[in-house]
Amino acid sequence: MAQTAAARVKINTLGDSAAIDAAFPGHTFTEKDFQLKDNAGDIKIDTNFASQSFWKDVRIRFFRKKSAVFGLVMIVLIVILAVVGPGMNDYTYSGQTLSQKNMAPRVPVIENLGILDGDETMSTSTGSKVVNVYQEKGLDDVYYWFGSDNFGRDIWTRTWEGARVSLIIAVAAAVIDMVIGMSYGLISGYFGGKVDMVMQRFLEVANGIPRLVICTLLLLVLKPGILTIVFALMLTEWVGMSRIARAEMLKLKEQEFVLASRTLGAGSFFIIFREVLPNIIGPIITQVMFSIPTAIFTEAFLSFVGLGIPVPQCSLGSLINESYNSITTHSFQIIPPIVVMVLLMLSFNLVADGLREALDPKMKSM
Repeated sequence: MAQTAAARVKINTLGDSAAIDAAFPGHTFTEKDFQLKDNAGDIKIDTNFASQSFWKDVRIRFFRKKSAVFGLVMIVLIVILAVVGPGMNDYTYSGQTLSQKNMAPRVPVIENLGILDGDETMSTSTGSKVVNVYQEKGLDDVYYWFGSDNFGRDIWTRTWEGARVSLIIAVAAAVIDMVIGMSYGLISGYFGGKVDMVMQRFLEVANGIPRLVICTLLLLVLKPGILTIVFALMLTEWVGMSRIARAEMLKLKEQEFVLASRTLGAGSFFIIFREVLPNIIGPIITQVMFSIPTAIFTEAFLSFVGLGIPVPQCSLGSLINESYNSITTHSFQIIPPIVVMVLLMLSFNLVADGLREALDPKMKSM
């Protein structure tokens, strides 16, 4: 073995054919004997289980779910219209033109197809008849894409302005609730013992008070507005988030990586927010997405009963409340805000369901 090794070293360094013959007598070498074997084609890699990052895997599984993609597209579309929709015509959300009130929807170009041309079917004591206020008043150059309300305000502008307000309230309340509820639940679950007992008893008391009662009392005491509604939702919607965070903490706090961090001298809050929190980000994101449609509905309900956004501002709930009185005479006024609110709530629930399946590794094999 020593002689062979020495001969190989000499061969590699000197490349002498005489040394080769002396080291391996009776054997004839060729150039192929000194070429590296390329076995890349012989290695079979299963591409289905190829290594990839967690978030890339989440993205692939999310976009495979058609309902979640549909919900995401609808959310993006509504958000874009909520941003640019109020500025797409010359009307403002508070501008009134009493001479042009209760006018049916009329859209350029589309009116030539016989739809959305300003015609409205009116019910009378002798039957029903088709009325076109645009033609009666000679308003050939006037267009209300969603119609006008009882005060001559453009429903298109007010609908997207209301969608903007509802989205701001819902997203702000959901983010604040996430921060409060997540921190409360993580701290309660990590320390356990008496700390957990006291915090959970307070949680039960807070959860025992009806949410609508709290919101109603706050809105009666404080001045109605966006900040007041966000504050009311903040006080009531964090309970569910805290329970999810506490359950995840109880499941993870005895894991090896937490014990290792504690052994190395890491502090409690470092472990809570730097070690455990990144591992429960999936359920947190899913809960936030589910809480947004709940906040939209709660805000719409408060505005519908007159405890929400003050006039002349508007939200989807206040628009539905205003149009409800005219549902028997001018039913077109209530359709746009209802459709937008339904699409928003449905889309957020579809996206949340898709995220729940994409972020849960256990759902990968199902």
